[in-house]
Amino acid sequence: MKQIVPVLRFLDLASSNPVVDVRSPSEYNRGHIPRAVNIPLFSDEERNRIGILYKQTGKQEAFDEGLRITGPKMAGFLKKARELLSGREALLLYCWRGGQRSNSLGWLFDSAGMNTYVLEGGYKAFRRFARESFSKPANIIVLGGMTGSGKTLLLHALSQRGEQVIDLESLARHRGSVFGGWSDKPQPTTEHFENLLFDQWWKLDKTKRIWLEDESKPIGRIFIPDELFVPMKQSPLVEIEVPQDIRIRNLVEEYSLEDIGVLARNVLKLEKRLGGKITRESIEAIERGHYEKAAGLLLYYYDKAYRLSMGKNRRRTIHHIILENQDPIKNAERILREISGIPEFSKASPSGR
Repeated sequence: MKQIVPVLRFLDLASSNPVVDVRSPSEYNRGHIPRAVNIPLFSDEERNRIGILYKQTGKQEAFDEGLRITGPKMAGFLKKARELLSGREALLLYCWRGGQRSNSLGWLFDSAGMNTYVLEGGYKAFRRFARESFSKPANIIVLGGMTGSGKTLLLHALSQRGEQVIDLESLARHRGSVFGGWSDKPQPTTEHFENLLFDQWWKLDKTKRIWLEDESKPIGRIFIPDELFVPMKQSPLVEIEVPQDIRIRNLVEEYSLEDIGVLARNVLKLEKRLGGKITRESIEAIERGHYEKAAGLLLYYYDKAYRLSMGKNRRRTIHHIILENQDPIKNAERILREISGIPEFSKASPSGR
C-alpha cells in the first residue's frame, strides 16, 4: 500500500527503512537526505529533454516521452527496490516536490506488493524542515581556543563523557584552515553539509548542552547556515588556553604525515599575511622535515588572527580555562568540573542538573 506522509513521519520511518531518491544523479549529488540511495527515474539528459518538451510542446507530449523512457527501465527499478527492501518493513521514496516522479515509482512498487511511503512535498519540504530546525532554541556551548589546542579531540572526549557533541569539521571534511582539506575525501556541497548537520541536530535534546567548536562561517568551501551560525556566536564560550609547546606537538602529529608539496603550497597561500621572510623560512623547515619549527612560525599568524577575532567577540559569557597537558580525557573532565557551578553552562548538563 502506498501512503503519502509528512516530513517528520518520513524521518521516523527512515530510521529503520531504506530511502530512495528518485531524482536525477546531478540533483542527488548536489544534496540528498542522508543514507538515501539514488534510483533515478530519469538520467540528467533525459530529464532535460523532458523539460524542453514540456516548455515547447506541452504537458501531454512530455508525459508520453517520460513513459517511453521509463517503460524499459521498470524491471530494473523493481530489482533494485527488492534488493533494498530485503527484510525491511517499507520502502520510502521522494523526488523534488513529491510529485509525479516519486508517485510513479511509488505506484510501481505498490503494484509489486511493496509497502511504500512517499514524502509529502518531496526533498523541497525536507530542506525547509531542516533549515527551520536550526532556528529553534537550543542550549549551545561553544568550545574555542587557538590553533593546535586540540579542540576536536576534546569534543570527542566530551562525547565519551555523555555530552551532546557535533563535530562540524568532520561533517564538512575540512579542518577549518588553509591546511584543512581531507586528502581522501572531497568536501560535500554546502547544501549536503546542511543535510548531514541536520541528520545529527534533530535527534539531540535541545534542553541539554550541545557542544560545537568555534568556527568561522566558512569551513573550507562550505558555509554554516545562518540559522545556526548566528546563535553559535551568541552562545556561551569555553575558551581553552594550551601551552605553545603542546600546541606545536598537536599540529605536528596532525599534519606531519601530509604530503610535503601540499603543505608547502598551502603555506604559499598565506604569503601576503605571513610576509616573504616567514613564508620562505616555513617552507624551508617543512622541506627539511623540521615540522616543529614550521608550526611555531605559522602559529604567529594564526594567533594574531585569533586575537583579532576575539577582540570582536560579543558573547554573553566567556569562561577561560588553562589546560596544562595533552590528555583530552583529563582535559574534558577538567572543563566539566569548572563549568558545573556556572548557571549559563551547568543548567543544560546531560543529567539536567
